[in-house]
Amino acid sequence: MSTRVAGRQVLQWTLRKATSPVFSPVQPGRCPVSHLQSLSMGCRFLCSSTNQSNLQSLQHNHELASFPRQPVIELSLRSLLDMGFTDTQAEQVYKAVSKARGGSAAKHALSTLTALFVLGLNPSSVLKVLEKCPELYHVKDSQLHQRIANLRKLGLAEGGLQRVVAYYPPILSVPVKRIRSVVLFLREKCLFTVQQVTDILRDSPAVVQEDLGQLEYKFQYVYFRMGVKQAEMVKSKLFRFSLDEVRCRHCFLERRGQYQTPDKKGQTEIINPKLSSILHVDQETFLTEVAKAAADEYDVFQKLMAREWQEEEQQQQRGTKADSDEDEDEEDDEEDEETGGRSGYMKRRKR
Repeated sequence: MSTRVAGRQVLQWTLRKATSPVFSPVQPGRCPVSHLQSLSMGCRFLCSSTNQSNLQSLQHNHELASFPRQPVIELSLRSLLDMGFTDTQAEQVYKAVSKARGGSAAKHALSTLTALFVLGLNPSSVLKVLEKCPELYHVKDSQLHQRIANLRKLGLAEGGLQRVVAYYPPILSVPVKRIRSVVLFLREKCLFTVQQVTDILRDSPAVVQEDLGQLEYKFQYVYFRMGVKQAEMVKSKLFRFSLDEVRCRHCFLERRGQYQTPDKKGQTEIINPKLSSILHVDQETFLTEVAKAAADEYDVFQKLMAREWQEEEQQQQRGTKADSDEDEDEEDDEEDEETGGRSGYMKRRKR
């Protein structure tokens, strides 16, 4: 239903664009092809059924045919009002674009706004998206459509894609190549299924900007130390949480004898709490219902853990530095041997 409303807004905006004085002038008796395409696509949108495949095909064709590669209008308060923004919202958007550095914001803002409306977002949601991620003002039209099309290919349907963008707008600022590398990592290194990867992107979209080294370590920690399989990781929305959050709660339970690493057969002497009950609750619920411990005890434990992790990092850094120094010494020895050999040879030649 929200997609049909968005289509109606785009159609109304297109109809206003044909007669509004803020748009490019049209010669009498002639109508630009882009206007005809927009009008045609808008009418087809309103008359089509609610079948999901028809909606997706229509929106894809709309992006290819009706979105002009070069903006045909200038950004103004009037054009923003025609899109459905209120006076206050239009002023906020206009000021944000005006304050943006460089000319790329004004150049690409209209295509960004249109793309967000086509996703089914209403003016209030569009404003929130741009407030969370003003970088979208600078994204090129072609790049934006490429990124949206790539997310659709990864299984995010219209409703899911709309919710993902509203929840985590920076996903549209991430290059397609980066998202594909994260998807490939989840599939090959972590052995998630195609559907599980789609669920991860839908529930934890920030994963696309996480460091792959940290991502791998977090997965291995949960998989090997905690004995949790992929299906439970996805169900508990593991990738919404940092590695420190996961380790701290797990180690707290482990040292209290309330969690045990499964053996090779996956067996434990106690019944471990589910990962979702450990992570997907606030701290108070975790302490009262899972750990059954006092808040003061957990606060002290967190401080001790932070100190331990800091010492581990310092030891790793010292070890890395020592290894690099040894490598440099070996290289120097090799150079000395080579130099000594050459100098000896030269001395023999002089004699």
